[in-house]
Amino acid sequence: MVDRPDLTDRVAIVTGGGKGIGRAIAMGFAQSGAKVMVAARTTSEIEAVADEILSQGGNAVAHTTDLTQGEAIEALVEATVAAFGGIDFLVNNAARSFLRPLLDLREDGFDKIFDTNVKGTFLLSRSAAKVMAKSGGGRIVNITSVAAERGAPMMGVYHASKAAVKMLTMCMAVE
Repeated sequence: MVDRPDLTDRVAIVTGGGKGIGRAIAMGFAQSGAKVMVAARTTSEIEAVADEILSQGGNAVAHTTDLTQGEAIEALVEATVAAFGGIDFLVNNAARSFLRPLLDLREDGFDKIFDTNVKGTFLLSRSAAKVMAKSGGGRIVNITSVAAERGAPMMGVYHASKAAVKMLTMCMAVE
């Protein structure tokens, strides 16, 4: 038996919630009683996660979003507040990468990685934090990886983006 905190009536946004770690995080929030906004680019994946949560008696909504677009990020926050009345938790899990040597990665590939992994994390955190502040606070969790600590071949820009998210997280915590 897993000992879970009681998050009844709390609200969580989980990005990259359609598969892998994001799916597991969304399911964990739901199993603890939270209302979950499952967000990602792939509608079919997040709808499947939201449907699974609903079938288990939880409360979830799927919201297709693109974290490289400021308007889409604002729409996600607005949809969460409209559906659930606020935001208590934000998990910035979504990430993007391309398996390429640095010499072969195109500029648009670099931009997609940094726009999703760093800029998206910043913009969504800022928007959600403003909502959280109005209700007394909340929690933001930014998922990085060992990639923030050391280099590796074929994923240099991904690693750089995760290091940037690590530092952004530390600066957000200080503020």
